Amino acid sequence: MKTNVVAVINQKGGTGKTTTTINLGSALSKLGKKVLLLDLDPQSNLSYSLAVTNPSATLADVFQGDKSINEVMVEKNGLWVVPGSNELVDIEISLVTQPEREKFLQSILAQAKGFDFILIDCPPSLSVLTLNALTAAQEVLIPLQMEVLTLQGLDQIMNTVQKVKKAFNAKLKIKGIVVVMFDVRRKLSLEVLEYLQENVKEKIFRSQIRMNVKLAEAPSFGKSVLDYDASSYGARDYTALAAEYLEA
Repeated sequence: MKTNVVAVINQKGGTGKTTTTINLGSALSKLGKKVLLLDLDPQSNLSYSLAVTNPSATLADVFQGDKSINEVMVEKNGLWVVPGSNELVDIEISLVTQPEREKFLQSILAQAKGFDFILIDCPPSLSVLTLNALTAAQEVLIPLQMEVLTLQGLDQIMNTVQKVKKAFNAKLKIKGIVVVMFDVRRKLSLEVLEYLQENVKEKIFRSQIRMNVKLAEAPSFGKSVLDYDASSYGARDYTALAAEYLEA
């Protein structure tokens, strides 16, 4: 079985990156795919959002060589989760001085067998941990709000991906941009989307993730929005995105 490793990245915080990782993963799972979510962010928002709050071991233990990735996986509502922790800050500092520091995660993920998708929730920065994710991944997914400042950040992401592709991972490609927190009533949202469609050569998914209160509520219950309220706009939008992702 070929595992598709996807790095979900945006160097800004609060851009729907964790929300997209969880809910796209959940939607893919409900479409019959076996999915592993990897919490690479020291803030551990993904782990918290799925109620993985006191794991016996985390991804930091795997980086340190104390555990294998298979020993730290936790199953939640049909998804497998490798929890993060604040200790990833120390891991990042220690990686800076290591030879081939960008390849640690690649070696770790080689131990994870039998998954159709591994989705990596990256830190909100273009850091050594993010570099590890991009080196390990085949595809990059970029969640993007329709705000003016996100356009500047998009250029940074694309430049970083191209540098990683050239230096470490020739197979890396941008799968596409997913529009998140979309409000069709806002003129600015429509203007930024139109600008992207006219000026960015990368794929922009047709399935847009609309503003939806259920998406904000779901983490409080430790669930994806599909498990929290399957009839909500959020659940329907991520289901549509998952189907489109599989077709792309």
